[in-house]
Amino acid sequence: MEVRSKNNTEKLLFRFNGKLTGIVPFRGQNAARRILQLAFLTVMAVYQISAQNEGSRWLETFLGDQFFITSQLWEGRGGTSIVVAQDGTVLAFHGRNDMVRVSDDGGITWHDEKSMQGDVRNGNAIIDEITGDILFLNPGEKGLGKIMRSRDNGKSWVSEEIAISPDGFGLYAHSVGSMQPGITLMSGRYKGRLIMPARIYGPQNSNDVEWRSYHYSTALFSDDRGKTWRTSKPFPVLGTGEAALAELSDGSILYNSREHMSPGNRYLARSYDGGETWIGPYRSAELPDGPIGSSYGCMGGMIRLPVDGYDILVYSNLDTGAGEMPESVGGSITREREKITLWVSFDGGESWPVKRLVFDGPAGYSNLAAGRTGTASEGKIYMLYEGGPDGRNSAVQVAVCNLGWILDGKDISSFIKDTNLINKDE
Repeated sequence: MEVRSKNNTEKLLFRFNGKLTGIVPFRGQNAARRILQLAFLTVMAVYQISAQNEGSRWLETFLGDQFFITSQLWEGRGGTSIVVAQDGTVLAFHGRNDMVRVSDDGGITWHDEKSMQGDVRNGNAIIDEITGDILFLNPGEKGLGKIMRSRDNGKSWVSEEIAISPDGFGLYAHSVGSMQPGITLMSGRYKGRLIMPARIYGPQNSNDVEWRSYHYSTALFSDDRGKTWRTSKPFPVLGTGEAALAELSDGSILYNSREHMSPGNRYLARSYDGGETWIGPYRSAELPDGPIGSSYGCMGGMIRLPVDGYDILVYSNLDTGAGEMPESVGGSITREREKITLWVSFDGGESWPVKRLVFDGPAGYSNLAAGRTGTASEGKIYMLYEGGPDGRNSAVQVAVCNLGWILDGKDISSFIKDTNLINKDE
C-alpha cells in the first residue's frame, strides 16, 4: 500500500533526486543537486502561492453577504441525492422512485419533476468530472447492476448494464442509496476514479434487527468511467451503514459513517490508496450521529468545498439531545429526529468549530452539494433533507445557503490563516 506524503513538494523532490542520480556524474551531483533543488523549490513555492491565491478567489465566492432560501420539492419521504452538473444545473433525485427535479438558476426555482425512465432502487448519483456525465447507479443483485447516464446535464437519460465485483468475503453491496453522492478523485495516482459509499447487509443480505450487527459500510469504485465497479475492503466497524466520503487536498479520502448498534458520534476513517482500504476508525468528538442518546444513528451528508488549497468540509445531521435507546440492540427508533444543522471544518475534519441550525423542527435524512464557479450555482451550498412542520417524513426540502450564512458573522480568518483573506479586509 502506498501512503502518500502530506507534503507534495517533498514527495516530488524525492523523485527528482532519484532521477538526477542517473543523469549527472557522481562528482558533480552534489553541486548540481543544490542548484537544481533551489530552482525546483523556487518554482514549487511560486506554484503553491499561485494555487493559494486562486483558492482564495474561489473561497470568496462562498462568502459575502449571507444567503439562505428553502423550497419544498416533494411531499413524503425521499430526496436521497443532490448534485451540481458541470454547467451549474442542480439536480435533486427523489431516490424512492425515478423522478428528478432540476434548477437552472442556482436553486432559486425548480422545474416540475421528470422521470429518468429507469430502475433506480437503492441508487445514488455521481458526477464524472472527467467526462461531465451524470450517473445514477443501482447496484442490483449479485453484481448485476445498472446505471442511468446523462451526457447533457440531466436533460435525457440512457440505461446501461454494469458489473460489480464482490468484496473479499464474496459479498455484494446491497445499497448505495440513502448516502452522500459519490465523487471523482481529482489528484494523484487515482485521479479520475469514480467512488461512492455503499453498504453491505451481511451474509444474509438482511436488514432484520438480528442481522444488523453484521452490516458494514464500504465503497464502490470504477476506473473505466462507470462500466465496471469493484468493492473496497470493509469499513472497519461492524454495524455501520449510510455514509459519506470526501477527497482531501493531500489525496487521502475521509470516510464518515452512520452506526446502528451503540450510542455515540459519527465514525470516521481514512484511505490512502484511492478508497480500496479504510484504516484508523474513530468516533468524532463533535459530529452527532442522529439524536444524541440513541444508538440508531441517522443518515447525514458531507462534502468538501471545491476550493483548491483548503480542506473546508461541510456536514449535515440532526443536533438534538432528545435521543432514546431502542428496545433491542440494533433496533430502530426515529421519533425524536429534529433540528437539522450544518457543521463546518476548516482543517479536513480534525475539528468542527462552526455550526448553524437550518430548521428547528422535525427532520431526518440529508445530503449535500456545492456550487460551481462561473455558473448560477457559484458560491452556494445545497442541502436536500426530509422534514418540515408536519413531521420528519412529511416532505423533501432543499435549503440553499452560502458559507457566509453558516458563519453568521464570525470572522473566517479566525479559522483559516490566509493572508490573502486577511489583507482583503484591511
